[in-house]
Amino acid sequence: MRIAMISEHASPLAVLGEEDAGGQNTHVAELSAALAGEGHDVRVYTRRDSTTLDHVVSTPDGYQVWHVPAGPPRRMPKDELLPFMGEFGTWLAEQWRDGSWVPDVAHAHFWMSGLATLHAGRRARVPTVLTYHALGTVKRRHQGTRDTSPPGRIGYERALGRAADRVIVQCQDEIGELVRLGVPRARMALVPSGVNQEMFRPDGPAEPRDPSRPRLLTVGRMVERKGFADVIQALHAVPDAECVVVGGPPADLLPADTFARRLGALAESC
Repeated sequence: MRIAMISEHASPLAVLGEEDAGGQNTHVAELSAALAGEGHDVRVYTRRDSTTLDHVVSTPDGYQVWHVPAGPPRRMPKDELLPFMGEFGTWLAEQWRDGSWVPDVAHAHFWMSGLATLHAGRRARVPTVLTYHALGTVKRRHQGTRDTSPPGRIGYERALGRAADRVIVQCQDEIGELVRLGVPRARMALVPSGVNQEMFRPDGPAEPRDPSRPRLLTVGRMVERKGFADVIQALHAVPDAECVVVGGPPADLLPADTFARRLGALAESC
């Protein structure tokens, strides 16, 4: 089967930990590698954000990454990419309609990828699947005025959920959010994210611990919206617990990391 993965801002080739380079990049890379390993022909389409990138990059995991010329070839925050999704979708449609490589299914990752994919899929008669990865309603609820999403995001997400052939949701909470948004439950398939068992193993590297102490482990990029501060503030409710935060720069650079210092000060104050 020919499978197109569309991930407009999150390239599987990006260095993890940079701005807008985290979970979605890993998800797309791991899913593409797994599908290629099962014998599928997989292409990942992501926006060209540098003049030095090759048009097509073949990865050791068996899939290709295609860099789409949509918008200026430079790094931009993902919330500024909406104006270029029409250009992105038109380019995809032209590629697929020439007949040399037409996907059997196109899987869009994130709502803006969904806009480009629906645009191309309708013109090239390719069925579309959408994974949101995050929802505007949730972001608006928790970030309020700090939310930098384009104003029409929630409306686009509602329309995309109704138009895609299938929506892959990653947890029960997401189902509830989408149903309240007006997306039919019948369009959704629940596929929780998995774990790379070659990287995360019981016999792998571990921070030494006292078996008698409860441990809270939290993993993610060192940015405020990942909720590290909430975990630290919750520690007082778990007597004698310790907290291990995995993320951020190498240990020798932590003293210079502003957010890491803020977390340390918060822990002291609590």
